[in-house]
Amino acid sequence: MATASGLLAMSMTTTATFAQDVAVENDNTLEEVIVTATRREESLMEVPIAVSAFSGEELEAFGALDITYIAQMSPNTTLKVSRGTNTTLTAFIRGVGQQDPVAGFESGVGLYLDDVYLNRPQAAVMDIYDVERIEVLRGPQGTLYGRNTIGGAIKYVTKRLNPDSTEGNVRFSYGTDNMLDLVLTGSMPLGDTFRIGASVASFNRDGFGDNLNIKGVENYNKDVLGARFSAEWEPNEDWFLRFAADYVEDDSDPRQGHRLYPATVSGNPVLKNVYDTEAGLNNPTQSVEAKGWSLLAEWNASDLITFKNIVSSRDDESWTPIDFDSLPAADLDVPAIYDNDQFSEELQMLFSADRWSGLLGFYYLDANAHTAFDVILAQLGGLIGLPGFNAFTEGDVNTKTWSVFGDFTYNITDAWSVSLGGRYTEDKRTSTVLRQSKIGGTSPIFGGSAIPIATTSDFHGSETFSDFTPRLAVDWTPSDNHLIYGSYSEGFKGGSFDPRGQTTAAPDSDGNGVVSEEEIFEYMKFDPETVETIEFGWKATLAQGRMTSKLSVFFSDYTDVQVPGSVGVDTTGDGLEDTFIGITTNAGAADINGIEWEGQAILADDLVKAGSSLRLGWSVGYIDAEYKEFIGPTGEDVADERVFQNTPDWTATGALTYDIPVNLFNTPGTFSFITSLSYRGETSQFEIPTPELDQDSYTLWDLSLVWADDSGRWSAGLHGKNLTDEEYKVAGYYFPGLGLENNVTAFYGNPRQIWGTVQFNWF
Repeated sequence: MATASGLLAMSMTTTATFAQDVAVENDNTLEEVIVTATRREESLMEVPIAVSAFSGEELEAFGALDITYIAQMSPNTTLKVSRGTNTTLTAFIRGVGQQDPVAGFESGVGLYLDDVYLNRPQAAVMDIYDVERIEVLRGPQGTLYGRNTIGGAIKYVTKRLNPDSTEGNVRFSYGTDNMLDLVLTGSMPLGDTFRIGASVASFNRDGFGDNLNIKGVENYNKDVLGARFSAEWEPNEDWFLRFAADYVEDDSDPRQGHRLYPATVSGNPVLKNVYDTEAGLNNPTQSVEAKGWSLLAEWNASDLITFKNIVSSRDDESWTPIDFDSLPAADLDVPAIYDNDQFSEELQMLFSADRWSGLLGFYYLDANAHTAFDVILAQLGGLIGLPGFNAFTEGDVNTKTWSVFGDFTYNITDAWSVSLGGRYTEDKRTSTVLRQSKIGGTSPIFGGSAIPIATTSDFHGSETFSDFTPRLAVDWTPSDNHLIYGSYSEGFKGGSFDPRGQTTAAPDSDGNGVVSEEEIFEYMKFDPETVETIEFGWKATLAQGRMTSKLSVFFSDYTDVQVPGSVGVDTTGDGLEDTFIGITTNAGAADINGIEWEGQAILADDLVKAGSSLRLGWSVGYIDAEYKEFIGPTGEDVADERVFQNTPDWTATGALTYDIPVNLFNTPGTFSFITSLSYRGETSQFEIPTPELDQDSYTLWDLSLVWADDSGRWSAGLHGKNLTDEEYKVAGYYFPGLGLENNVTAFYGNPRQIWGTVQFNWF
């Protein structure tokens, strides 16, 4: 707590500069920011929920490269690149999220691209370009959004097209590690009612380290191509249609881990550079391809009622060689594939009268997640007489879900209003899991010729999960500058089947000496989890519009917590772990309580020079997450030995922004000096504390120097991230007993990066 308070005293945060309410009007007050967190346009300061918003312009000014940067700006939020990947997202909000991106699991944090829910985390580390704003909603979401999520939601909103003129921009960036980014965006009207637009983006960077074993392969490099296309049609004032499509291709080299111990058998020492690797697995070649389209139709049926329909289809495929041991030897090599597709349909009816407003909605999702991977234990196989020993797994989980939801607000008086919402959700999961022990190395799906010698899982199962989740909120506006609210909401996430599960490991729960099909089914299945949250908030605009403050306090009861995990097991009884299996249980009940405070202020005008402005902001989160019950594998309660993963107790970000009018090359403009500090408390990677992989508290220092001309045509910036070159872990694998080499590897956040950016806009 002292560290967080010290950080706050040093610089606070710039949600003012983060664009939460950011830009400054000519009268030197903070500008009102409009968001759609409640599915209708409202001022951020008038929305009675905990939400942060960041405009595209402010994200560019801060040098935000991808969506994970939002975690530095939003309290009690964790967004990071998943272990062993380049573009898979791990997301947690208020202690709820998903660590492992394997098929069969949905994150507790919903990610939306232009109101389309992304069912899987692969290719979800979205680069920031052509973005209007990003919103972060904290707490259960279900009565306002298509897919129910229990932790929160992140909305990535792209820009609408200009209906009146042709416009576009080009952005070029170059920096350390040969970073070379290029973004081209343009749009044009084709007649009075129709317009089209497109963006093409290339993001490239050398690795922070090298693969010292495979020539020409880097580690932590970036080679990503992205594109977006949209077409908008407004045949009359009552209709709006928008077709959008996007594409991402990631050809970066595989991201391999850093060994924390010398190799037990091979003898390889721990490398000095944490970004280097000696991984020997490079089959399959790392590649990720994702694409999707959506069609939005809005019809203003009357002055009171609007209908909105969103239909979308998406699919992605990832091939990745995950070398768990990070050694030339094939001690624990895992080539893997993730193949996902989804179709969704959402229909809403929104209405607004003098005192009533609200929406009714229907949502349908048909999604399939398929995964296949080898666990190649060649060194162990040689020891036990099984050359090229391999434990192959192929899992498939299909989701069909539908729901009806609604949320209604009644203004009792001009100062008091009450909101009531509810959602009924029905999820059907159908799963198949095939596991085989093989010899001969790599399986045919990855180009090898391994042959099966035993089948350890051949599972087929289906189950339907349903629930009703309500929401109640009351808010009081004692004056135009104050909002006080209280709410109760429930969240629900359906159960599923672990596609890594091994049926031969199912216990004989009734002790009759035979493991039945019913016992296998219950072993492979995990049940839904739920959360009940009470939240109180106060939002205020102070000092004649020169300061804003947003304070929220929440109390959550988290039950039947889904705890996914992978553990090494001995399937032959010889004392050696010869594979890992997925074990997902509803092992816990927990209390999650916390407080979040965000704000901004204009500290001074005309400082040093007329027209200048000094702004300050802060964003602080504290969370107390504790398991009340955690039933271990042998049936005992081990809650006092478990912690919440990816949930630091303190998060705080602070930034100071100074704007001053400057003529550059006889061109009037504004120079902005932006400096920020971001603090994260001690973080555990898993529910079981793991000192080797858990990360102590740390602080990141960023700096941006930005100039923009008054006409809006030219801008240039110099950006520095992690300027003190802090070394910090973000993920890892812990399998000291699987294989022979004591396999514990860590993945690290980005080191110091410095780059310059030039942008030209035409209109």
